[in-house]
Amino acid sequence: MKNKQMEILFLPTDRGTVKVYVYGFKTPRSSGQVIVSFDNVSVEAKGYRRNKTIIKALAQLHETIVNNQDS
Repeated sequence: MKNKQMEILFLPTDRGTVKVYVYGFKTPRSSGQVIVSFDNVSVEAKGYRRNKTIIKALAQLHETIVNNQDS
């Protein structure tokens, strides 16, 4: 049976808390998944480099929030 582990990061901001859930990235060159959520908006990113995938997910979340505010 596989033992799944998750890392959770909480990033406090003036408008609330950004929650980052990180799965995978156990060994070098292994894939992983990052889910970032803020209020009722969630974004998912997959990749092979942990830090770059987290940054990519945060950038997607930012883009989603900015686009929703303009509408």
